[in-house]
Amino acid sequence: MKILLLGKNGQVGWELQRALAPLGDLIALDRNAVGELCGDLANLDALRLTIRQVKPDVIVNAAAYTAVDKAESDKELADRVNGEATRVMAEEAALLDAWLVHYSTDYVFSGLGVNPWQEADDVAPVNHYGASKLAGEQGILESGCKHLIFRTSWVYGARGNNFAKTMLRLAKDRESLNVIADQIGAPTGADLIADVTVLAIQKVLQAPELGGLYHLAAGGEVSWHGYAVHVIDFARAVGEELAVKEVNPIETTAYPTPARRPLNSRLNTQKIRDNFSLHLPDWQGGVTRMLMEVLNK
Repeated sequence: MKILLLGKNGQVGWELQRALAPLGDLIALDRNAVGELCGDLANLDALRLTIRQVKPDVIVNAAAYTAVDKAESDKELADRVNGEATRVMAEEAALLDAWLVHYSTDYVFSGLGVNPWQEADDVAPVNHYGASKLAGEQGILESGCKHLIFRTSWVYGARGNNFAKTMLRLAKDRESLNVIADQIGAPTGADLIADVTVLAIQKVLQAPELGGLYHLAAGGEVSWHGYAVHVIDFARAVGEELAVKEVNPIETTAYPTPARRPLNSRLNTQKIRDNFSLHLPDWQGGVTRMLMEVLNK
């Protein structure tokens, strides 16, 4: 089996390089050209040619435009990378009769209410990043290609920047931190996403009817404030010297950003757990593992 991975150096892509390798011949690309192959999603023609040259059995797209606030002013690039490039992949996958695995976001929803979002719930993005990711989903569905779309939320990894690392850095320099307490979700590890992806690919190759749209997130829920407290408490418990003395909860309105953020990022994962016989661990375990790696404990 030949697998084309796009976005190999992102948080999820980095973990996918490890997780996908045992499945077959893995061609992993980032935005830089490797010979005649190019994984730059902003270059639609080169992307199409690359897929036609590789002729993969599975395309895994872990690349995306993820600068949520910048997307409000850089709409054209966000639309090209998250929307148009995904449509190109889907069209080429359909021609090859290949599977397309793609990652989307809870930002396709309105962020209202308190109930975890289900796959069939109405979509209503509150910012342009969410709208561009929704366009990518729609491009896949309209192409008719075989697909797995995983909507996820609050993704982190030991590699690259993430919320926990930011909190640790600030906690070493400041005595007081203000962290948003009215946005709720589940921190979800890139390693968990990669491992579930591999399991799902193996299953759909045997049972194509399992393809489709799924919500994928760690178990439980927490606010950004609760997440920050967990990170700081753990770091202090393992001997990190921190200056912070208080972590204050604030409302989203107290921290304005160019792009609106959803208050409710909860995702209902019943469908993926049932269809793939999965247990999705609570968010605390994955965050703690990541912190141990980051802190070298």
